Amino acid sequence: MWGAVSKTLLISDANILIDMDAGGLLEPMFSLEYTFATPDMLYQEELAELHPHLLDMGLKAMELSEDTVQQLVEFSQTYGHTGVSSYDLASMGLAQQEQAPLLTGDRKLHQVCIQENVEVHGSLWLVNELHSTKIVSFDEIELAYERMKADGSRLPWDEVKNQLKRFRKKK
Repeated sequence: MWGAVSKTLLISDANILIDMDAGGLLEPMFSLEYTFATPDMLYQEELAELHPHLLDMGLKAMELSEDTVQQLVEFSQTYGHTGVSSYDLASMGLAQQEQAPLLTGDRKLHQVCIQENVEVHGSLWLVNELHSTKIVSFDEIELAYERMKADGSRLPWDEVKNQLKRFRKKK
């Protein structure tokens, strides 16, 4: 389409989507100027049953190329002992395949991404995007974090407190 602006692609693992859903931030997240995607196999195995609405909201379930599948075998051999799941490695592989940043809340995967030179961000970065674009208010963010905590999210809660302090000052 002539003049259409393409949105930056972000690849997400499952825990980011689950946290955003628990916090009630999915709809605002999908209104950001990003296209969100996840590996199709991850969507089918970890998200489809409990989160079928994600595709309707705009999540893209993307296929891994043959080359990326080959790369996953190497990743599994290299990083399998670290406790990073095959689905998380698939998310990183898709990020490499699409030359896109990866969204993950998994610390081990975050470290692997750094080793593999994959740009990586987490839930706090995504919440910051929602805040800086004024898509959600401070009060909505505070409530979202309370919901995530109640749902058992493993966010770095000290960093969440610091982020909320920064946002409160800008309020």
